[in-house]
Amino acid sequence: MSSEKARPHAVLIPQPAQGHVTPMLHLAKALHARGFHVTYVNSEYNHRRLLRSRGPDTLAGADGFRFEAVPDGLPESGNDDVTQDIAALCLSTTEHSAAPFMDLLVRLNSTPGAPPVSCVIADGVMSFAQRVAEEMGILGLVFWTTSACGFMGYLHFAELVRRGYVPLKDECDLTNGYLDTAIDWIPGMPDIRLKDIPSFIRTTDPNDIMLNFDGGEAQNARKARGVILNTFDALEQDVVDALRRIFPRVYTVGPLATFARGELGAIGGNLWKEDTGCLGWLDTQQPGSVVYVNFGSITVMTPAQLAEFAWGLARCGRQFLWVIRPDLVSGENAMLPEDFVRDTRERGILASWCPQELVLSHPSVGLFLTHCGWNSTLESVCAGVPMLCWPFFAEQPTNCRYVCSNWGIGMEIDSNVSREEVVRLVCEAMDGERGKVMRAKAAVWEEKAKEAVGEGGSSSKNLDELVKFLLAGSDAAR
Repeated sequence: MSSEKARPHAVLIPQPAQGHVTPMLHLAKALHARGFHVTYVNSEYNHRRLLRSRGPDTLAGADGFRFEAVPDGLPESGNDDVTQDIAALCLSTTEHSAAPFMDLLVRLNSTPGAPPVSCVIADGVMSFAQRVAEEMGILGLVFWTTSACGFMGYLHFAELVRRGYVPLKDECDLTNGYLDTAIDWIPGMPDIRLKDIPSFIRTTDPNDIMLNFDGGEAQNARKARGVILNTFDALEQDVVDALRRIFPRVYTVGPLATFARGELGAIGGNLWKEDTGCLGWLDTQQPGSVVYVNFGSITVMTPAQLAEFAWGLARCGRQFLWVIRPDLVSGENAMLPEDFVRDTRERGILASWCPQELVLSHPSVGLFLTHCGWNSTLESVCAGVPMLCWPFFAEQPTNCRYVCSNWGIGMEIDSNVSREEVVRLVCEAMDGERGKVMRAKAAVWEEKAKEAVGEGGSSSKNLDELVKFLLAGSDAAR
């Protein structure tokens, strides 16, 4: 048997959204660096987007690293450069992607000269792939790309419904203080409120798609042979300990970006073309002087909210780098006020997308205005950069609570954002006493993140344990 045929073969499939594609690709690279043959499975829609944003060389892969694609089942939109509707995507992949994924595994197993598939790592919200693997006798694990606290929140959706907290009795419960209700019974998560639970519980409809889908997918993780999380123990210790009492195998292997560096560095997963010119601009700025603003790949806002953020940035007098996706404003192109663009031309720079890890680690960046997606939050922790948090949906409110209350490295902006609040919080974070405390705590967490991925660190050990389990194959999972 050739050495290639003898290699373990991991197939990884993310949910087709940027926040899932990135960490799954990091995990794929980490496994490849440890001797695995890797097949990374995008949706056909995202495969086309990556071809445009990264070029064909990226998707050509490398020795022992290949890209494949399966359909997501959604109709052609005519615009391949926007984030798809998440609820529709969740339902469609569940219904339409399982059969093509099984066909792909069959084809991979019969490819001459390639090793047979030894394990499948499915996104936590793509559990159909986990089920397909198990039906074929292949070891199946799930990778929840959320924080541990976010995953624990989803895991308790059913209990929130059973206890009568959810669905909401009336729309007014969104604004009358009901969301401040204390939830003190979720393991490892004391001192949280209903508003800190992933946002899909904010519905009056018991048949709400995302309430039932994400709650159901979290329960499906119980059937997997292992759960992988992109976090490190010290950051979410109580929640991780609680999860380990629920699941027999929990692998906390974050921050995964550290393990992904190496020979496959040119293979990227950004679905928008990166504007690297902003890095040169950052080189000209003073250390810690720049406010970096990026609301991620899915957040949408109203034109009025966009204007409030803009005038807040204008009036605070700080240098800023603002990433504005074309689809940031719901239903239309994001257009900034002309006066704002003119007034801030000398101290601000706008980009459509950027290499965020490089931006956050740049010495000129002193503050991150963020939606609190888990990738952005973890990257900010790793860079030691404090945050201003404007969570949009899903587990972003959960992450925000931990950033601000548990880790002490951020402050929250009200959902009804005002320019006055933006000015006040930016100034406090950059110059005030609270900002000094946040920066000191951020530096501590930065060191703890480095320790976790360093030799003998918790995440390094857990990645070794994950690899050992995957190498043992199906027999070890029985």
